[in-house]
Amino acid sequence: MAKRSRAPGPDLFHPSSGAGDRPPGTTAAAAGPPIAADGGESKRIAIVGAGIAGLVAAHELEGLGHQVEIFEAAARIGGRVHTHRFGTGTDAPFVELGAMRIPAHHTLAMRYITRLGLADRKRPFKTLLAEADTYLRVGAGYTRVRDAAEALVGHYFRDPVHSGYRRETLLFAAWLTTVIDAIAPSDLRRSIRADLDACLLGLLERTGVHAYLSADRKADLHAFFQAHPEVRSACSGALRSFLGDILTETSSELVQLSGGMGQLVDRLAATLDGLIRRRHEVVGLNAREHDVLMTVRRQGRVRTERRDYVLCTMPFSVLRRIHLQGIDSDKLAAIRGTVYCPATKVAFLCREPFWSHEGITGGASFSAGLVRQTYYPAVEGDPRRGAALLASYTIGDDADRLAGMTAAVRHETVRRELGRMHPELLEPGMVLDAVSLPWGRHRWSAGGCAIRWDGDASTSELQRMRAARPQNRLFFAGEHCSSKPAWIDGAIESALTAVGQIAQHRSGTRTAVGAG
Repeated sequence: MAKRSRAPGPDLFHPSSGAGDRPPGTTAAAAGPPIAADGGESKRIAIVGAGIAGLVAAHELEGLGHQVEIFEAAARIGGRVHTHRFGTGTDAPFVELGAMRIPAHHTLAMRYITRLGLADRKRPFKTLLAEADTYLRVGAGYTRVRDAAEALVGHYFRDPVHSGYRRETLLFAAWLTTVIDAIAPSDLRRSIRADLDACLLGLLERTGVHAYLSADRKADLHAFFQAHPEVRSACSGALRSFLGDILTETSSELVQLSGGMGQLVDRLAATLDGLIRRRHEVVGLNAREHDVLMTVRRQGRVRTERRDYVLCTMPFSVLRRIHLQGIDSDKLAAIRGTVYCPATKVAFLCREPFWSHEGITGGASFSAGLVRQTYYPAVEGDPRRGAALLASYTIGDDADRLAGMTAAVRHETVRRELGRMHPELLEPGMVLDAVSLPWGRHRWSAGGCAIRWDGDASTSELQRMRAARPQNRLFFAGEHCSSKPAWIDGAIESALTAVGQIAQHRSGTRTAVGAG
């Protein structure tokens, strides 16, 4: 894919030079309105939000011949894709404060990685339980994953009521419970544990799990649930829905990008002709029959802009704070009713990758407490500049508890708690820098991701359709409008759907986008 040069200003990007205020797609000698790819008139389209959904939509709409501008409230583009570098230059250690992995079966994300010339940057992403030398919290102590099997059974299933189950059933359930404890927010953990005792243990016992336990007594959760979908279907709504997230997050087929996920943002932005207006906050939307009015605030000044179409990609948690007109009651209910899960990440720049001395080359430890999950990113760049550690990744009320602290207190709390598992963190001079991002309290996200853990597949699809449904010429995209909330693939899916809706609305026929 050819890249266009970009000349960033303080508050906007524009790749073209010498074009003045001329709309992209026109020339000085052009007569009449520009023509779109299918022969219709090119439209002026505003996109609200420069995350993955907004950037993909702009890329595709420009490819169809439309004039696109992106309005981004923040100073940074990328939304919840946020690669943080501890220093400047490509050899600076980095950590993902936002999206950090992509399932290999997410075909849309993989397609764009290829289109953007990043296929050679794909690397395996090692997740929780993937590395035998990482740690698990068991009771008051820590054990290596390779040694954890029997300790986990004794920790989770010491009640006499569990004595009637086969040891292999309890062992399989112990691994499943460990993953649930590491990933799920605390209220869902309690609900799922109750469901496990009431329903799932009996199902595992009757189905048999012997074939899904390895020689080192580790459970292959993915193979079991793939071979026995009826077990997952028999679970309650919360457990059934969350199992999907568990299996995806702990898959052995996850990838990351060497050099950081932010490359997706940079490469997409570099393909655009239209402006990306940073620090331009959209504070009002009026969806009318023939156009959309946007109220935009910039440096304390408010103005109204008219566009033929507007595609809103901001999270509904933010959208419900702004002034909306021309929106029907069902759509307003969908905007207000979309549930977002908080997420907080805390990262340290360490003097050295001390974990490698213990045989840890990636993956994640489950440290419980406030810290929950600790990830060990691949060490890239100049080792003399230190090594990044994703010290804590939490969601739900655990994330909120960390978010409620000042940054300094948050960082010290995580350092001291994680220091029980990794005493090296308590050594003077080991932690050179710290950064964190509480997405639930971030002004432009107000949540880590949209969640749909309380219903079946048909309910989830209805929620998706309501979220994505346009209002006159106001369209919607973002992971909350997709079949894969919380994932980059979902953001891309929603963008392509919205582009198709706009094309259909304009010409009366659906246009295929995103191929190739």
